[in-house]
Amino acid sequence: MIRQGALLAGVCACLAAPVQAARFNFCWAGAGGYTMTGVIGFPDDLLSKPVITEADVTEFRITGYLSGVAIGGWSLAERSRDTTWHLRFDPATLTFPTGGSFPGEQSQGWNADGDVEDCGRDGFGFNSGNYAQDVCWKGVWIEQSSIDPATPLRATTQAVTPECRGAYLLGKRP
Repeated sequence: MIRQGALLAGVCACLAAPVQAARFNFCWAGAGGYTMTGVIGFPDDLLSKPVITEADVTEFRITGYLSGVAIGGWSLAERSRDTTWHLRFDPATLTFPTGGSFPGEQSQGWNADGDVEDCGRDGFGFNSGNYAQDVCWKGVWIEQSSIDPATPLRATTQAVTPECRGAYLLGKRP
């Protein structure tokens, strides 16, 4: 009886243990002084998956900046039925695929659809499609933020800054 109780207690402790999550930072450097920092998290056991999608993500938030000053943000906690939420992430290379038609395997839509104009009246969003990578702010596409759609967007375990400075931008792995 004591052995069964100890076994049951051990099983309960394992089940109550927190699930380990892979967590990465990223920083996007757009044009016109626009940048964005963010965090993505998902269960560790998905690290071997070829592609992480929005359905796998358990933590996600972005903050947009203009010349280093925060202008807005968005997180999964703010997601509604009408929110654009399309994400692809390659955990083997720590990159977000970019440059493809929206929505698709090579595009992103984080509170911003293919027209980059549905981020909400007070919102902020990011889009990467086949035309550009750019941001939406207060429900308006910020054309001057646009950069080449195929520009790599990498994640890192290192801290990031609104200026997007760091070795990971040079293609070095964390």
